Amino acid sequence: MKRTNTTPKLRKAPQPPLSRPGATRDSDRARKPLLVAPPPQQSEINPGDRVEELGNFGTPTGELGTVERTNEEDAIVKWDSDGRTRLHQPWLKKI
Repeated sequence: MKRTNTTPKLRKAPQPPLSRPGATRDSDRARKPLLVAPPPQQSEINPGDRVEELGNFGTPTGELGTVERTNEEDAIVKWDSDGRTRLHQPWLKKI
């Protein structure tokens, strides 16, 4: 007597339900830009320039300051509200 393998084929599982109405599907999440990717720098930042700090997606945070020292990658900024901070230049917007 010959025995045949009769394993039923599995159906493709449907998408899991969304966590809330209007939420992004799991398959679409990878297509969004990274939160930590700073916007490209438009102009060169030099000491004495007034700058504004940029947050996620390049949105201004409202922090204003003056550049004290720079190199090709970083800048030391004296913020109006508190002390100094060293930031990568793409996180700054010249105003």
